[in-house]
Amino acid sequence: MAGAAATPSRLPALVPDPIELPAHLADLRAEVRAFLDDERAAGAWQPRADVWLSGWDAGFSRRLAERGWVGMTIPVRYGGHGRSALERYVVTEELLAAGAPVAAHWIADRQIGPSLLRHGTEEQREAFLPGIARGEVFFGIGMSEPDSGSDLASVRTRAEKVDGGWELTGTKVWTSGAHRAHAFFALVRTSPRDENDRHAGLSQLLVELDRPGVEIRPIPLLTGAHHFNEVRFDRVFVPDERVFGEIGNGWAQVTGELAFERSGPERFLSTYPLLAALVGELAARDDVDAGTRRRVGALVSRVWTLRTMSLAVAGALESGEAPELAAALVKDVGTRFENEVVDAARLLADVPPDPGAEDGFARLLADAVLHAPGFTLRGGTNEVLRGIVARGMGLR
Repeated sequence: MAGAAATPSRLPALVPDPIELPAHLADLRAEVRAFLDDERAAGAWQPRADVWLSGWDAGFSRRLAERGWVGMTIPVRYGGHGRSALERYVVTEELLAAGAPVAAHWIADRQIGPSLLRHGTEEQREAFLPGIARGEVFFGIGMSEPDSGSDLASVRTRAEKVDGGWELTGTKVWTSGAHRAHAFFALVRTSPRDENDRHAGLSQLLVELDRPGVEIRPIPLLTGAHHFNEVRFDRVFVPDERVFGEIGNGWAQVTGELAFERSGPERFLSTYPLLAALVGELAARDDVDAGTRRRVGALVSRVWTLRTMSLAVAGALESGEAPELAAALVKDVGTRFENEVVDAARLLADVPPDPGAEDGFARLLADAVLHAPGFTLRGGTNEVLRGIVARGMGLR
């Protein structure tokens, strides 16, 4: 033997250590469930799949806000409630599991609020955080561009310095809710592209979408529903006080935001109402075989594992960390799971999807089938996410 083999270096942990939710949060969970039961009994809304994208109901968002369930982690001095990220997690997963219409406030509450607290100026916080906490100010995300896919470093939308601000020209695409939102964070190029450092020269601007020169064009889904948009900027003036964070630091800021966007329970609960309905359909049958039981059991065990991973990231965020690697992993694994729920529902239940149904399994299945192609695309394609994980592990 020529010599002892080298000891392999220890790979970094992919996910933070698991955490347990404090026992007192059971009371909060029960309170949210009771509220949702009352809402459904009153006919205020029907459960749907993929509600955080498609379930836009400004009135429902305001009712949540009145109970202190929007802007939960925003400090009281900005109109929020000063509660923990774990308290917010409990509320969030109950809303998603119920299929409640949360799209109106979703982006503002999930990542705009925390980003303003981390990088925003005092003026920006005072201008936007109270409205977010009241469920009255809605945001989109201006990252993706035509022909760029998930390669955010290739953005071509540019902002040129002018007297008192910046002049914005370019296009953003796949912007959820832009036709209803008040503003969004736009990732733009503020200096020429450097081929030696593709991430340099990028900045973020806080763009109010009613400014002159902003054009919003719908991108309808197969159903004709309108959630996505193309947003065009024709020499749009953005004042200096709407620069978000530091000029040239856009890439670092965006990657920090993506930890909020990619790791939440929405990345594996978009089809949970369908999974719950599938269990109900099968429970009503007398002929469920062992193979079907095993398949459903495997889905249930996976959703619990994903929840454990997502909670671990939430705990890290609560501690002030920004675990981008773990967030990418949750998003990759979670969105593939969501598609597997759709496949199982189509195979195991003898109920065809019906987009015209008012409610029930057939409508949930139709919603999920039509939305499923976007699960592994939005928030970064799974192929790109795997590259992020591989790079973080030192494998590329």
